[in-house]
Amino acid sequence: MPTQSDMMADSIRRHRPLVVLLGPTATGKSAVGVQVAQRYNTEILTADSRQVYRGMDIGTDKPSLQERQGIVHRLIDLVDPDEPYNAGRYQREALGEIDRVIREGRLPLVVGGTGLYIRTLIRGICEAPEADADIRRELMALVAAQGREGLYAELVRVDPVTASRLHPNDESKVIRALEVYRLAGCSLASLHAHHQSQEAAFPTLLIGLQRPKETLYRRIEARIDWQLTHGMVEETRALLARGYSRALGSMKGLGYRHLAAQFAGEYDAAEMVRRFKQDTRHFAKRQMTWFRKEPGITWLMIDAQESTSHTADRVVELIEQFMASLGTWRAQPVS
Repeated sequence: MPTQSDMMADSIRRHRPLVVLLGPTATGKSAVGVQVAQRYNTEILTADSRQVYRGMDIGTDKPSLQERQGIVHRLIDLVDPDEPYNAGRYQREALGEIDRVIREGRLPLVVGGTGLYIRTLIRGICEAPEADADIRRELMALVAAQGREGLYAELVRVDPVTASRLHPNDESKVIRALEVYRLAGCSLASLHAHHQSQEAAFPTLLIGLQRPKETLYRRIEARIDWQLTHGMVEETRALLARGYSRALGSMKGLGYRHLAAQFAGEYDAAEMVRRFKQDTRHFAKRQMTWFRKEPGITWLMIDAQESTSHTADRVVELIEQFMASLGTWRAQPVS
């Protein structure tokens, strides 16, 4: 007679489900994800565009070995900080990991906060036009003449939705959005809206974690204080000493760019901390703006006093309901 574990594995192989645990930075996704992975005896497939970089651990809030509690984490530490990495590559590598986990009869669990990676994984690559050298030269000339402020103002004029999701200093992404507008004759936001309406490639449960704004902001600030006193300063100095330029996309991440600017004498430590915290709060807000536009997310509001294990219980309940809806799931999660 087949065991509950056998029936669970058979159901997973037959239906090829996917569970995604998402949300803005500092909501506690990683800790909850570890507990859920333990209950289903599975791995965590990370969806974080910063944690793919080797040697960038503290500043990207990469879970330590202790925090992983024996759970294998995939799709982190994939490239050096000066190597390119994008959503297309993430999709290919993540799909490979999902296929492997399903073949092993385990539930694939994606955990992360990079909305573009998650959307690309579920619905494929957005069919935006390829880069055009002439248009890029025109846009770089605009930067030279009017600065990043002028470039961003142009994006606000033609594609305010995309502009609201981007930081004005994120020059490469602002240029890409304007390039798409000029080549496609429509905004990048409209292309994304069409893309997100496409059906998912496999049955997917999207679970979003959120916290009250003030609670989230306190958690962000506390985490930054911890990072700055537990090695992020030294980590950034080491990266710069190894020759990783401030101009690299990896080094423009939150915290790294702020510390590099302080080291260069552009502002003092107090101003660095203020900007680091402010920009991280703004980043969390942009993440929520993105996720609110994504269809099919079941949101869980986490109370300030709620334990990680209780949140994991709520996530497991949703997973059980999801799998039962597919028709054959009857097993309980691993205790």
